[in-house]
Amino acid sequence: MRLATWNVNSVKARLPRLLAWLADTAPDVVCLQETKCPDGAFPVAEVGELGYTAASHSDGRWNGVAILSRVGLDDVVVGFPGEPGFPEPEARALGATCAGVRVWSIYVPNGRTPDSPHYTYKLAWLAALRDALAAEVRPDRPLTVCGDYNVAPTDADVWDPALFVDSTHVTPAERQALAELRALGLTDVVPTPMKGPHPYTYWDYRAGMFHQNKGMRIDLVYATADFAESVTSAYVDREARKGTGPSDHAPIVVDTAPAKTGTISGQARRASDPEGL
Repeated sequence: MRLATWNVNSVKARLPRLLAWLADTAPDVVCLQETKCPDGAFPVAEVGELGYTAASHSDGRWNGVAILSRVGLDDVVVGFPGEPGFPEPEARALGATCAGVRVWSIYVPNGRTPDSPHYTYKLAWLAALRDALAAEVRPDRPLTVCGDYNVAPTDADVWDPALFVDSTHVTPAERQALAELRALGLTDVVPTPMKGPHPYTYWDYRAGMFHQNKGMRIDLVYATADFAESVTSAYVDREARKGTGPSDHAPIVVDTAPAKTGTISGQARRASDPEGL
């Protein structure tokens, strides 16, 4: 299976790029975030022409998640039990089963600032996600939870840790929330960077941040051991961040073998505890 995750930052604005990327990269399953389209307005017909069935969860101008699959799309679930809202639940989580793999596309709240109510909401949302995934992690099927987590797991995942000291995305509470997700038995499948030593997935549009590779790794692929052990390669597709009108995120592309290899690829593995990152 070839699995990908991508915060497209508006599927309408990025549709020509998305369709060209799908045709060129040919993933079997794609998790999309920040689709920003009204409910029912996802371009189902357009992706269908490329062989993809689509499930979408949208609520208008903001948020939005989708899963595209050309290997089956079953048991689709919108949101998860206990999902908090701001004040109402938002379009941030979508689950489906694709060729026997349970796949979740998630878009974690940003948090804004550590003293914002949105930060409290973010932590509550991650805690509720952890509780929901506890029931999803099962020995009889692989599972992967992909998307924009809006948290950099370690200082190595931001281009200058000193600049983020008073910001969200790097606070101990956010990183602890990720650790609690991993404690369910999930592995951080870390992609190979295509430039420099760090596999950043997000670069601000301002001040030439992308060209200077001043980025963050906030898009993550968490997976159960049976999925992670079958990974043969994983990479950040920086080419999709180039050119005119890109998203501020790059896709992650993960390839797996037909059966478990028994070991996790050295290029696609990182220890599950933060100190080992």
